[in-house]
Amino acid sequence: MPQRHVMQMSTSHATYGVCVLGTEVFLDTRRSTPKAATSFDVHATSAVTVHIIHSPTTKPMINSRWPLDPDIEVVVTIDVTSRTVNDNKVKISYYGREGNELAVAWLYLTCVDVSLDVDWSRSGRVKSKGKDKAKWTWGPDGHGAVLLVNCDRDSPGTGGPDSSQADIRTPADLKDMSIMLLRTQGPSATFAEYQVVLHVSETDADKVRVFHAIRSDSHPHYKPVLGPDKLSYVLDPVGSGENTFYVEGLAFPDRGFSGLVSFSASLLEVPHKNSPGTPIFTDTVVFRVAPWIMTPNTQQPLEVFVCSIKQGSDSNEAFLEGIKILLKKANCKLTICSEQDTRSDRWIQDELEFGYVEAPHKTFPVVFDSPRNRGLKDFAFKKILGPDFGYVTREPPGKNITSLDSFGNLDVSPPVTVRGKEYPLGRILIGSPLPWAAGRRMSKAVRDFLYAQKVQAPVEVYSEWLSVGHVDEFLTFVPAFDRKGFRLLLASPNACYKLFKEKQRQGHGEATQFIGLKGSERRSIDEILADESLKSDNRHVQRCIDWNRDLLKQELGLSEQDIIDIPQLFILMGSRADALFPDMVNMLVLGRHLGIPKPFGPVVGGQCCLEQRVRELLEPLGLTCTFIDDYFSYHVLSGDVHCGTNVRRKPFPYKWWHVVP
Repeated sequence: MPQRHVMQMSTSHATYGVCVLGTEVFLDTRRSTPKAATSFDVHATSAVTVHIIHSPTTKPMINSRWPLDPDIEVVVTIDVTSRTVNDNKVKISYYGREGNELAVAWLYLTCVDVSLDVDWSRSGRVKSKGKDKAKWTWGPDGHGAVLLVNCDRDSPGTGGPDSSQADIRTPADLKDMSIMLLRTQGPSATFAEYQVVLHVSETDADKVRVFHAIRSDSHPHYKPVLGPDKLSYVLDPVGSGENTFYVEGLAFPDRGFSGLVSFSASLLEVPHKNSPGTPIFTDTVVFRVAPWIMTPNTQQPLEVFVCSIKQGSDSNEAFLEGIKILLKKANCKLTICSEQDTRSDRWIQDELEFGYVEAPHKTFPVVFDSPRNRGLKDFAFKKILGPDFGYVTREPPGKNITSLDSFGNLDVSPPVTVRGKEYPLGRILIGSPLPWAAGRRMSKAVRDFLYAQKVQAPVEVYSEWLSVGHVDEFLTFVPAFDRKGFRLLLASPNACYKLFKEKQRQGHGEATQFIGLKGSERRSIDEILADESLKSDNRHVQRCIDWNRDLLKQELGLSEQDIIDIPQLFILMGSRADALFPDMVNMLVLGRHLGIPKPFGPVVGGQCCLEQRVRELLEPLGLTCTFIDDYFSYHVLSGDVHCGTNVRRKPFPYKWWHVVP
């Protein structure tokens, strides 16, 4: 509905006022109407459009005069800005019963334009006069501007992200911000008597900061004008022109913050120097803060991170050699993090998760630092945060951090369609207890953050049955070139027992597990199959995995043809399970190249039968399997290849604002 400005008319003196281009001016005639008047008419100069708003039963009288019906309203609009002050005139004439003119009320209007504009069309360019600028809508046909959290560090020497600084220290920082333009047009003399104020609500002010670009003879200056401690900014007297503002986000969507932030520009009438002024017109725009987005295994790998551990018997030098061979095949960048930087903490998957943020004008990666806080606690902040590489973390109150807060317990599916609803950026997977059960759970602060991002609607799966409790111990996704474009791999005791029974029937029952590993137990296929305690453990594990299987089929829209069972056995340690041999689903996925924990399974015909079966399952999909020895460097420490690596991947081509949550 158009904004309406009310102006009091008078027959004793002319009325002078200012209106804004295209807005309605309601002419209040009730106080100025002569007592004897029965009708009126309205005439105006050419730029003024007069609207007589009346009930359907009211009709104009002869000579375009209107009866003085209390339900009749007079509204005028002007669609051309004034060149000079008071160049638009409106005349209301009042007539008595005899048709004689009793009185005249004059209105002189100066029309100005005040427009606050952003990239509401999401094209990467600021456009003027956007429709419904004060609303933000999702979907391919939606509109509304996008704002990035300025969480990288373009300014060298600063302690934290750029958003922690109340000033702009390098022009590169401006590229992380969204432009907002305040356009004004009209006679300068008018703007000298009225104020133009930019303002933000108190609830939004701590989520954003706004800088005014002020040109000077020497160099541009960027003045902080709105933010946590500044709710309004009065511009110096303006004439016809454009003021440029740079807007940065300070907070990601989270519990209690939808991500929507509004800014307004108001034209104020100031009757006295010290008065607060009253608004004649307000123009409002809305931004949505860009969410943090995870990337699934199906996205192209850009860089693999792995920690170097050289000291002690659990050195990972052999593991690193295997990773280098894999990355040469995958043609992917490798970053080896020094033992000094990681403080001998090898579990880089558990410490952080790579994602990204995107606006129409800019995209950059953002690392999410978990509250796990072991040796790698400061690594992301000190070594990854930098120019065009952002950082975010969530620290829950208190010290109640569990293993489920590690980000091996955080994954995301490829894009899926579930019962007709599309999830074009996939769905986040969080490991949890059963919905009705107590137990370890990912911190509420982290889960609230993940749910608030909206675009990758999380699913909580059951992982608490594991000793470590991470989703990457029993599931992963690999790309495929058919069907949905991927397969879900699930660890499967049933598949392992089926394989071992097959080899036993073929006469290979004496083939032993863990061949060639010093100090490890050797167990034959016959011994494994005869172990009733182990069978009981794995019946329990299979039930836990099957519960997740049904949940994932329902929540990701999968069928049995989308799932591959990877042979794997577990053993219960108390009430929770550990992998009996290196956990093959805990793999590194680099396009069609897979880095799989070497299982050291029973050798049949010169080949590890577990490796052979996995190749038979995955190579027909166009995937290549590289088995990496992680037994002493990771597996015996309760982790495997995926736990010891991390991957930064290419962002989705799909724009998150096209999602319909």
